[in-house]
Amino acid sequence: MLSEQTVKTHVGRILAKLTLRDRAQAIVFAYETGLVRPGDR
Repeated sequence: MLSEQTVKTHVGRILAKLTLRDRAQAIVFAYETGLVRPGDR
């Protein structure tokens, strides 16, 4: 199991590598690049 801090660290590193400000911007990025599509679960 991962600690909350470990998850936050990984999320922060992903955002930095993609030059995104926050998780909301990451969601937009995911839709715009086709990583996810509306209705995907």
